[in-house]
Amino acid sequence: MPRHYAGFFHCFNRGFYFEAHDVLEELWLAGGKTGENYAFYKGLIQWAGAFVHLQKGRLRPAVALFNLAATNLQRYPTVHQRLDLQKSLDDIRSWRHDIETSGFLSNPLALRPPPRIHLETCPC
Repeated sequence: MPRHYAGFFHCFNRGFYFEAHDVLEELWLAGGKTGENYAFYKGLIQWAGAFVHLQKGRLRPAVALFNLAATNLQRYPTVHQRLDLQKSLDDIRSWRHDIETSGFLSNPLALRPPPRIHLETCPC
């Protein structure tokens, strides 16, 4: 597993969303726009970016990034690079739903535990 990919989850699961974005960006850019994981890494970066906005209380930009992340991640199989994308997409939709149903008045990051992303066990 590429260290930048592992580093993304390490940072994300500790609430260091900006750092998660930063560490994966290097891998994303190295693959180029035609790389098979371009949209996948971009979606993960956008997912982390949405939480950066939530940490700053910017609910509308967070929803915009949740939408972009979902669009990019749904292009891939249910499990991609050991990440359960169905669960990930459900989580993204849940966070977005909480913001939208509050009329963009309530930050779910202040009301519920922060998300954690777990990779599937390697079938090596």
